Amino acid sequence: MRKLHDAPFPIIDTDPIFGRVIRYMRPSDYVMGVALTALGPGFLYWMEKYQPAGLSRKHMVRGMGLATCIGATVGFMSAYAASSARFWGYTENAREIKMYRDEYRRLKAQGKPMHGTSTLPLSIQRTSAEYSTGAFLNFDVAPWFNFINHPFHGQSEGVIPDDEK
Repeated sequence: MRKLHDAPFPIIDTDPIFGRVIRYMRPSDYVMGVALTALGPGFLYWMEKYQPAGLSRKHMVRGMGLATCIGATVGFMSAYAASSARFWGYTENAREIKMYRDEYRRLKAQGKPMHGTSTLPLSIQRTSAEYSTGAFLNFDVAPWFNFINHPFHGQSEGVIPDDEK
């Protein structure tokens, strides 16, 4: 197996599908997302209280709504990136490895492939994998998620024990 990248923890999946990243989020990811969502309107409220701009209630409500939307987007992207970083082995991921192994065993018992099936041609699946692999590292440029099931996933040796493959 070729070396994927240097990571301090085992690499679970270099291109996890969107739903799996969401399912494997930790409570701390949700807390971070909610905190970042609340930060925008909280900052606006604080600024209006201590440095009043003299905005009408209507304009303040619109500003709060916009700040909440931007905060929710930033919060979700940050939580998604934190969960993806565990798949890539950049942060501690023992819980995710256990969940991945359990999911693998369950799907294997049902006779289903770990990374799902797709009706798309293999060339399109390969292109999708090339575009979405590592995309979470560039969320500040272009948010890109993997919604396509494909067989092009990289992982460290031992994430799934050899006797279970």
